[in-house]
Amino acid sequence: MMETVVISVASSSAVATRSIASPSSSSSVCLVSSASYAVPLESARESSFITRPLAEILRDMNKRVPEKVLKVKNDNGASLKYIPWYHANRMLSFYAPGWSGEIRSITFAADSSTVTVVYRVTIRGSDGEAWRESSGTASVNDIHFGDPVQKAEGMAFRRACARFGLGLYLYHEDEVL
Repeated sequence: MMETVVISVASSSAVATRSIASPSSSSSVCLVSSASYAVPLESARESSFITRPLAEILRDMNKRVPEKVLKVKNDNGASLKYIPWYHANRMLSFYAPGWSGEIRSITFAADSSTVTVVYRVTIRGSDGEAWRESSGTASVNDIHFGDPVQKAEGMAFRRACARFGLGLYLYHEDEVL
């Protein structure tokens, strides 16, 4: 039996939990106001979030992200869609509970013009764990969206998530094959 669980993004950190009972099973659903993600889940008897195999987690992470979650930035005249880091974090926590992330290195260019951050995301499943690393580079002079290290970290985190499939299609959405 398949159930659909709706997880919502909130502007505050308040979260309410309630149980939904169906004739054959019961499960908990976390409800928060604002934009929603709808994700089908197997019933609690068949599978548990924490003990799901990596293949299931990766399958779910490769699903398209709802358009209302995406942001658009202008880069040299081209409009680029991206997932804000906080939405990527929330989706990762939903699809891969128990994930972890760490900054592996922060490197400033010799001329101090850029900073590069390498970030590692690790997900754990019932059959093992997998990790992906990626980098993000920001100009030290670009202070429009927070400090440059923070900007580079956000880039690296989103790219590491994309290496698991989360929003990967956004990197090649406009390509003609």
